[in-house]
Amino acid sequence: MKLLTLVFFCLLPVSSMAHHVLGRPSYSLGEDSNTPPSMQVETQIGEYYVTYMAFPAFPKPNEPGRLNLYAKRIDNGKSFPGQVTFKVLDDNWFSSKEELLGTQAPDDSVFRQGFVFSKEGDYIIRAEFQDKEPYIIDFPLRIGEPSAIGPLGLTVGLIVVILISVNLTQRRRMQRLQAGRHHAENQHNSP
Repeated sequence: MKLLTLVFFCLLPVSSMAHHVLGRPSYSLGEDSNTPPSMQVETQIGEYYVTYMAFPAFPKPNEPGRLNLYAKRIDNGKSFPGQVTFKVLDDNWFSSKEELLGTQAPDDSVFRQGFVFSKEGDYIIRAEFQDKEPYIIDFPLRIGEPSAIGPLGLTVGLIVVILISVNLTQRRRMQRLQAGRHHAENQHNSP
């Protein structure tokens, strides 16, 4: 009986800690936890590989978010040691307004920039840094829900309307030609 009790108490703590083995419990997740980014872009510009991420996965108006940028040299893999300036532009044809978000120094090889947007919309985030030559990288950022009909939907809708109107125009033209032929035949055959 004592042996059975000892085995029971030895196995009890192992089963109670199992949720920590599988992953972090949900109550420990916070704003800065490892949530997936809304996008992750990797690009090569000049002598650097640049990786850019925006958090949270679905940024909303009036809620804080952050941008992470990694810049590593292609030749030796060392991180860019200077500062990166983040700016924001409206992503539309009629606006060229540019606002400064901030200038950040590296924090463990990551340039982190917080943001809060008051309006839904499409924005362009510009990251600028200088190393022998200027580097400028633009990234799109969507705040809020995307519109139900985007540019692709508008284009498809416009093509459908054009095809229907051409079809109707051709059908009316054919009807007029057939009516003209029928009228000409009736006049030719009548005494």
